[in-house]
Amino acid sequence: MTEPVTVVLADDQALVRSGFRMLLDAQSDLRVVGEAGDGAAVVDLARAYRPRVVLMDIRMPGLDGIAATREIAATPGLETVRVLILTTYDTDANIYDALTAGAAGFLLKDAGPAELLHAIRVVADGEALLAPSVTRRLIAQFTAGRTRHRRAEERLAVLTHREREVVALVGQGLSNHEIAAALTLSPATARTHVSRAMTKLGARDRAQLVVTAFQTGLATAEA
Repeated sequence: MTEPVTVVLADDQALVRSGFRMLLDAQSDLRVVGEAGDGAAVVDLARAYRPRVVLMDIRMPGLDGIAATREIAATPGLETVRVLILTTYDTDANIYDALTAGAAGFLLKDAGPAELLHAIRVVADGEALLAPSVTRRLIAQFTAGRTRHRRAEERLAVLTHREREVVALVGQGLSNHEIAAALTLSPATARTHVSRAMTKLGARDRAQLVVTAFQTGLATAEA
């Protein structure tokens, strides 16, 4: 039997955390292992339990959600912890900052229960997750405006031509199966190319490849 996905809930509102816990505890494949009301506490819980997913609010006292995400991403031993940012604030800057801090996904709090559960499972499986309202244009505006093409060729020099193609498609939001179909590859081969590109580029996860694709110009808002 497959072990359930372990989740830590991070939100400064106890009632919000309680609602999330009730929803998640009703799922046989998900298990809440901790709750935190501030950023420092959630980092401590991540170190203690090494959950598969942290459901992270941005606005929290002390260490905010983005800073907490950055600390989790930088902590040795927590490489497998995936942070799903859940917030009412869907501004461009928050999206960019959350992804560059190391978040694997970004979802708005007004998402329905089914959408939230799907998001947790997607992130737990190692995929990137962006809310439908978070378009590639928003990400492109912030990544392109800050670092696009700066040393792009130097960064991409480690990739093969095929790996560049794969990263570009990841930036467009394609799954491994969709990439395989687009490039006439097997899903396993597509997955291998994605994994190798992540390793070569030092990307923590698939979401970081999305950021890199826009920063280097491999993917654009018009793609």
